[in-house]
Amino acid sequence: MTMTRPTPSRTSQAVAIVRSHLRRPHSPGGESDAQLRLCAGMTGGRGMPAPLRAHLAARTRFVDRQVLGAIERGVHQIVVVGAGYDDRALRFRSRGVRFVELDHPSTQADKGRRLDRMKADLSGITLAPVDFRVDDVDRVLAGAGHARHRASLFVAEGLLVYLDEGTILGLLTGLRRRAATGSSLVVSLAVHGEGADSESVVAHVNAGRRHGEAEPWRTILPVRRHLDLLTESGWTVVESVDDAALGTGATPGRSLCAVALP
Repeated sequence: MTMTRPTPSRTSQAVAIVRSHLRRPHSPGGESDAQLRLCAGMTGGRGMPAPLRAHLAARTRFVDRQVLGAIERGVHQIVVVGAGYDDRALRFRSRGVRFVELDHPSTQADKGRRLDRMKADLSGITLAPVDFRVDDVDRVLAGAGHARHRASLFVAEGLLVYLDEGTILGLLTGLRRRAATGSSLVVSLAVHGEGADSESVVAHVNAGRRHGEAEPWRTILPVRRHLDLLTESGWTVVESVDDAALGTGATPGRSLCAVALP
Protein backbone atom coordinates (compact mmCIF):
# COMPACT_ATOMS: atom_id res chain seq x y z
CA MET A 1 0.00 0.00 0.00
CA THR A 2 1.63 3.25 -1.12
CA MET A 3 1.62 6.10 1.41
CA THR A 4 2.59 9.29 -0.37
CA ARG A 5 0.66 11.80 1.72
CA PRO A 6 2.13 12.04 5.27
CA THR A 7 -0.66 14.19 6.65
CA PRO A 8 -4.46 13.88 6.65
CA SER A 9 -6.29 15.37 3.69
CA ARG A 10 -6.69 19.12 4.15
CA THR A 11 -9.51 19.29 1.63
CA SER A 12 -11.39 16.57 3.56
CA GLN A 13 -11.03 18.64 6.70
CA ALA A 14 -12.26 21.79 4.95
CA VAL A 15 -15.29 19.87 3.65
CA ALA A 16 -16.05 18.55 7.14
CA ILE A 17 -15.81 21.98 8.72
CA VAL A 18 -18.20 23.52 6.21
CA ARG A 19 -20.55 20.56 6.53
CA SER A 20 -20.59 20.89 10.32
CA HIS A 21 -22.56 24.12 9.90
CA LEU A 22 -25.22 22.72 7.57
CA ARG A 23 -28.70 21.82 8.74
CA ARG A 24 -29.06 18.10 8.17
CA PRO A 25 -31.32 15.23 9.22
CA HIS A 26 -30.30 12.40 11.52
CA SER A 27 -31.73 9.03 12.41
CA PRO A 28 -33.59 8.51 15.73
CA GLY A 29 -30.52 6.77 17.14
CA GLY A 30 -28.01 9.05 15.45
CA GLU A 31 -25.90 11.96 16.67
CA SER A 32 -26.95 15.32 15.27
CA ASP A 33 -23.69 16.96 16.45
CA ALA A 34 -21.38 14.23 15.13
CA GLN A 35 -19.79 16.34 12.39
CA LEU A 36 -19.10 19.24 14.73
CA ARG A 37 -17.45 16.91 17.24
CA LEU A 38 -15.35 15.22 14.57
CA CYS A 39 -14.06 18.64 13.50
CA ALA A 40 -12.86 19.69 16.96
CA GLY A 41 -9.53 21.47 16.63
CA MET A 42 -9.55 21.57 12.83
CA THR A 43 -8.74 24.78 11.02
CA GLY A 44 -9.74 25.77 7.51
CA GLY A 45 -13.02 25.68 5.67
CA ARG A 46 -13.79 29.34 6.17
CA GLY A 47 -11.91 30.24 3.02
CA MET A 48 -13.92 27.90 0.82
CA PRO A 49 -15.44 30.00 -1.99
CA ALA A 50 -19.21 30.44 -1.91
CA PRO A 51 -19.79 28.51 -5.16
CA LEU A 52 -17.97 25.47 -3.76
CA ARG A 53 -19.95 25.73 -0.53
CA ALA A 54 -23.16 25.68 -2.56
CA HIS A 55 -22.07 22.54 -4.42
CA LEU A 56 -21.01 20.90 -1.16
CA ALA A 57 -24.38 21.69 0.41
CA ALA A 58 -26.17 20.29 -2.64
CA ARG A 59 -24.34 16.98 -2.78
CA THR A 60 -24.59 16.60 1.00
CA ARG A 61 -28.35 17.01 0.78
CA PHE A 62 -28.59 14.52 -2.08
CA VAL A 63 -26.42 11.85 -0.46
CA ASP A 64 -28.08 12.21 2.95
CA ARG A 65 -31.41 11.42 1.29
CA GLN A 66 -29.93 8.40 -0.46
CA VAL A 67 -28.43 7.00 2.73
CA LEU A 68 -31.63 7.45 4.73
CA GLY A 69 -33.65 5.98 1.87
CA ALA A 70 -31.41 2.92 1.68
CA ILE A 71 -31.70 2.33 5.42
CA GLU A 72 -35.48 2.63 5.20
CA ARG A 73 -35.48 0.03 2.38
CA GLY A 74 -33.63 -2.41 4.60
CA VAL A 75 -30.11 -2.04 3.21
CA HIS A 76 -27.77 -2.94 6.07
CA GLN A 77 -24.38 -2.15 4.50
CA ILE A 78 -23.27 1.38 3.67
CA VAL A 79 -19.84 1.70 2.07
CA VAL A 80 -18.44 5.25 2.05
CA VAL A 81 -15.64 5.43 -0.52
CA GLY A 82 -13.21 8.28 0.08
CA ALA A 83 -14.90 8.92 3.42
CA GLY A 84 -12.61 11.60 4.80
CA TYR A 85 -14.34 12.92 7.92
CA ASP A 86 -17.82 11.83 6.86
CA ASP A 87 -20.09 11.60 9.91
CA ARG A 88 -22.94 9.53 8.48
CA ALA A 89 -22.02 6.37 10.38
CA LEU A 90 -22.72 8.35 13.57
CA ARG A 91 -25.43 10.68 12.29
CA PHE A 92 -27.49 7.89 10.72
CA ARG A 93 -26.70 5.13 13.19
CA SER A 94 -29.47 2.51 12.95
CA ARG A 95 -29.90 -0.94 14.39
CA GLY A 96 -28.39 -3.63 12.19
CA VAL A 97 -26.74 -1.15 9.79
CA ARG A 98 -22.99 -1.35 9.30
CA PHE A 99 -20.82 1.34 7.74
CA VAL A 100 -17.51 0.54 6.03
CA GLU A 101 -15.37 3.61 5.33
CA LEU A 102 -12.50 3.60 2.84
CA ASP A 103 -9.82 6.27 2.60
CA HIS A 104 -6.10 6.96 2.57
CA PRO A 105 -4.23 5.53 5.60
CA SER A 106 -3.10 8.91 6.96
CA THR A 107 -6.62 10.34 6.91
CA GLN A 108 -8.06 7.14 8.38
CA ALA A 109 -5.53 7.18 11.21
CA ASP A 110 -6.42 10.75 12.14
CA LYS A 111 -10.13 10.04 11.98
CA GLY A 112 -9.66 6.96 14.15
CA ARG A 113 -7.93 9.07 16.80
CA ARG A 114 -10.73 11.61 16.69
CA LEU A 115 -13.38 8.93 17.08
CA ASP A 116 -11.48 7.53 20.06
CA ARG A 117 -11.32 10.97 21.70
CA MET A 118 -15.06 11.33 21.14
CA LYS A 119 -15.56 7.93 22.81
CA ALA A 120 -17.76 7.15 19.82
CA ASP A 121 -19.69 3.91 19.61
CA LEU A 122 -17.75 2.12 16.86
CA SER A 123 -19.73 -1.12 16.91
CA GLY A 124 -21.26 -0.37 13.50
CA ILE A 125 -18.22 1.23 11.86
CA THR A 126 -15.14 -0.23 10.13
CA LEU A 127 -12.37 2.07 8.92
CA ALA A 128 -10.38 0.44 6.12
CA PRO A 129 -7.22 2.14 4.78
CA VAL A 130 -6.77 2.09 1.01
CA ASP A 131 -4.81 3.75 -1.76
CA PHE A 132 -7.24 3.78 -4.68
CA ARG A 133 -4.42 4.09 -7.20
CA VAL A 134 -2.84 0.74 -6.36
CA ASP A 135 -5.18 -1.28 -4.12
CA ASP A 136 -7.94 -3.63 -5.29
CA VAL A 137 -11.08 -2.29 -3.62
CA ASP A 138 -12.73 -5.71 -3.94
CA ARG A 139 -9.99 -7.25 -1.78
CA VAL A 140 -9.96 -4.33 0.65
CA LEU A 141 -13.69 -4.65 1.25
CA ALA A 142 -13.41 -8.41 1.68
CA GLY A 143 -10.69 -7.83 4.29
CA ALA A 144 -12.89 -5.28 6.06
CA GLY A 145 -15.65 -7.87 6.48
CA HIS A 146 -17.98 -6.53 3.81
CA ALA A 147 -20.59 -9.20 3.01
CA ARG A 148 -20.60 -9.68 -0.74
CA HIS A 149 -23.94 -11.52 -0.73
CA ARG A 150 -25.83 -8.69 1.02
CA ALA A 151 -27.13 -5.52 -0.61
CA SER A 152 -25.04 -2.39 -0.13
CA LEU A 153 -25.25 1.31 -0.78
CA PHE A 154 -21.90 2.53 -2.13
CA VAL A 155 -21.25 6.26 -1.71
CA ALA A 156 -18.50 8.05 -3.65
CA GLU A 157 -19.10 11.70 -2.83
CA GLY A 158 -16.50 14.30 -3.75
CA LEU A 159 -13.96 11.57 -4.55
CA LEU A 160 -13.80 10.83 -8.27
CA VAL A 161 -12.59 14.31 -9.18
CA TYR A 162 -9.30 13.46 -7.38
CA LEU A 163 -8.71 10.27 -9.40
CA ASP A 164 -7.61 9.77 -13.01
CA GLU A 165 -9.98 8.03 -15.42
CA GLY A 166 -8.21 4.69 -15.27
CA THR A 167 -8.36 4.64 -11.47
CA ILE A 168 -12.03 5.63 -11.55
CA LEU A 169 -12.81 2.77 -13.91
CA GLY A 170 -10.92 0.28 -11.75
CA LEU A 171 -12.57 1.52 -8.56
CA LEU A 172 -16.12 1.46 -9.91
CA THR A 173 -15.55 -1.97 -11.46
CA GLY A 174 -14.31 -3.26 -8.10
CA LEU A 175 -17.39 -1.89 -6.36
CA ARG A 176 -19.57 -3.54 -8.99
CA ARG A 177 -18.00 -6.89 -8.11
CA ARG A 178 -19.13 -6.38 -4.49
CA ALA A 179 -22.66 -5.33 -5.45
CA ALA A 180 -25.27 -7.95 -4.57
CA THR A 181 -28.86 -7.76 -5.80
CA GLY A 182 -30.52 -4.68 -4.29
CA SER A 183 -27.31 -2.65 -4.20
CA SER A 184 -26.90 0.87 -5.53
CA LEU A 185 -24.19 3.46 -6.05
CA VAL A 186 -24.45 7.20 -5.44
CA VAL A 187 -21.74 9.46 -6.84
CA SER A 188 -20.96 13.11 -7.35
CA LEU A 189 -19.31 14.03 -10.64
CA ALA A 190 -17.39 17.16 -11.61
CA VAL A 191 -18.46 18.14 -15.12
CA HIS A 192 -17.93 20.78 -17.79
CA GLY A 193 -19.70 21.77 -20.98
CA GLU A 194 -19.38 19.87 -24.24
CA GLY A 195 -16.61 21.13 -26.48
CA ALA A 196 -14.23 22.30 -23.76
CA ASP A 197 -10.85 20.59 -23.39
CA SER A 198 -10.90 18.58 -20.17
CA GLU A 199 -7.18 18.90 -19.45
CA SER A 200 -7.36 22.68 -19.82
CA VAL A 201 -10.39 22.85 -17.55
CA VAL A 202 -8.61 20.81 -14.87
CA ALA A 203 -5.47 22.96 -15.07
CA HIS A 204 -7.48 26.17 -14.83
CA VAL A 205 -9.51 24.98 -11.85
CA ASN A 206 -6.47 23.70 -9.92
CA ALA A 207 -4.66 27.00 -10.46
CA GLY A 208 -7.41 28.71 -8.48
CA ARG A 209 -7.70 26.14 -5.68
CA ARG A 210 -5.98 26.61 -2.33
CA HIS A 211 -4.86 22.96 -2.26
CA GLY A 212 -4.70 22.58 -6.03
CA GLU A 213 -1.04 21.55 -6.04
CA ALA A 214 -0.97 19.27 -2.98
CA GLU A 215 -4.33 17.61 -3.63
CA PRO A 216 -5.11 18.28 -7.30
CA TRP A 217 -8.35 17.56 -9.07
CA ARG A 218 -7.71 15.16 -11.94
CA THR A 219 -10.99 14.37 -13.66
CA ILE A 220 -13.57 16.89 -14.87
CA LEU A 221 -15.48 15.63 -17.89
CA PRO A 222 -18.51 16.34 -20.06
CA VAL A 223 -21.65 14.81 -18.56
CA ARG A 224 -21.97 12.11 -21.21
CA ARG A 225 -18.39 10.92 -20.79
CA HIS A 226 -18.69 10.80 -17.00
CA LEU A 227 -21.88 8.75 -17.19
CA ASP A 228 -20.22 6.46 -19.76
CA LEU A 229 -17.52 5.66 -17.18
CA LEU A 230 -20.20 4.29 -14.89
CA THR A 231 -21.68 2.22 -17.71
CA GLU A 232 -18.25 0.87 -18.70
CA SER A 233 -17.67 -0.28 -15.12
CA GLY A 234 -20.92 -2.24 -14.96
CA TRP A 235 -23.39 0.28 -13.53
CA THR A 236 -26.67 1.52 -15.00
CA VAL A 237 -27.48 5.15 -14.20
CA VAL A 238 -31.10 5.50 -13.11
CA GLU A 239 -31.04 9.08 -11.83
CA SER A 240 -28.85 12.12 -12.42
CA VAL A 241 -29.40 15.62 -11.08
CA ASP A 242 -27.49 18.84 -11.66
CA ASP A 243 -26.49 20.36 -8.31
CA ALA A 244 -28.23 23.56 -9.37
CA ALA A 245 -31.60 21.80 -9.08
CA LEU A 246 -31.09 20.96 -5.40
CA GLY A 247 -31.91 24.38 -3.98
CA THR A 248 -28.56 25.52 -2.58
CA GLY A 249 -27.63 28.12 -5.20
CA ALA A 250 -25.05 25.92 -6.93
CA THR A 251 -23.84 27.00 -10.37
CA PRO A 252 -25.46 25.00 -13.21
CA GLY A 253 -23.34 22.70 -15.32
CA ARG A 254 -20.51 22.18 -12.83
CA SER A 255 -21.48 19.15 -10.78
CA LEU A 256 -23.83 16.22 -11.05
CA CYS A 257 -25.22 13.77 -8.50
CA ALA A 258 -26.12 10.35 -9.84
CA VAL A 259 -27.58 7.04 -8.69
CA ALA A 260 -26.71 3.80 -10.47
CA LEU A 261 -27.67 0.16 -10.13
CA PRO A 262 -25.48 -2.87 -10.92
